[in-house]
Amino acid sequence: MSTWTSAVWSGEEFLAGLRAFVTAAVGEPLAIEPVGRQPWSAVWRVRTAAGTSYVKQNCPGQAHEARLVAELALLAPDQVVPVLAADPERDLLLTADLGPTLADLGRAGDVDTWCRVVAESAALQRRLVATGVTTPLAVLTPCDASTYVADAVGRLAALAPDDPRRLDADVAHRLERLLPTIDHWADEVEDLDLPLTLVHNDLHAGNVVPLDGTLRFFDFGDALVADPLGNLLLPLVAAQRELRAPDDDPRLRRIADAGLEAWSDLAPMPALRAALPAALQLGRLARVESWRRCVASMTDAERADLGWVPARWLGMLLDDPPVGATPTAART
Repeated sequence: MSTWTSAVWSGEEFLAGLRAFVTAAVGEPLAIEPVGRQPWSAVWRVRTAAGTSYVKQNCPGQAHEARLVAELALLAPDQVVPVLAADPERDLLLTADLGPTLADLGRAGDVDTWCRVVAESAALQRRLVATGVTTPLAVLTPCDASTYVADAVGRLAALAPDDPRRLDADVAHRLERLLPTIDHWADEVEDLDLPLTLVHNDLHAGNVVPLDGTLRFFDFGDALVADPLGNLLLPLVAAQRELRAPDDDPRLRRIADAGLEAWSDLAPMPALRAALPAALQLGRLARVESWRRCVASMTDAERADLGWVPARWLGMLLDDPPVGATPTAART
């Protein structure tokens, strides 16, 4: 187990280094207050005479964020939170406080808001296709999906029966039978011929701040490079929950269309809609991957509490396609 886990974030040596990082960037802080500490990341609120900012560090598996957000701030400064300082080697990221998020403002139940979130996030993806991202990130291509699933099934099903990360044997068997269908999903997505690009992979109303008529995105710890339509997975799931909408609710299809529109110059909207269920299923693998990275450095107690999550996301491939889309392939 890595020595860089959540336990480190309360150590005196780490906190002294954190204070030095902050001081070098914005001056001696009046206060550095912990506002969130999870097994995968920790965040502190920094108060100085000049104002408020936030400093963050991720677990080792997610330690690309400081480098990535610093790069995004150069490539698309109007779409991400301003970076005050970044130390990629230690994955320390200091960002400005832009005020309340969409969730804080109570706008997570508004259809127009969700349409803006997915549309502007897709616009960011398009910008990054044009410029490229140099930060090293995990890459999940559609053509590798069935191999990724087979490897994950083999690894998780082979764990000891008392290991909280273990995949149930029956679920493992059903996923093995699903591999041809996963290949079919990959073919559907690849037929669109969309470019791989950045997928936020944790896009919800709590990670978006409205500012002067624009939306600013943050919290890129789960990010990776993949098919762009997978970026719609979590917004659609979150929107359904907030709207209390059934799977076939036209409001969800409207949100999905808002995200697809950004790609309609590369593929016709009917083709994008038809492939969306497959893309959302493959998008679930991005969640498996980010949770795998987080679980790797958890303490035994944290694994006992959360170690099952990667297997749960993997098993969700056996569920119906996510909301906002119509099934296009038979299931096993």
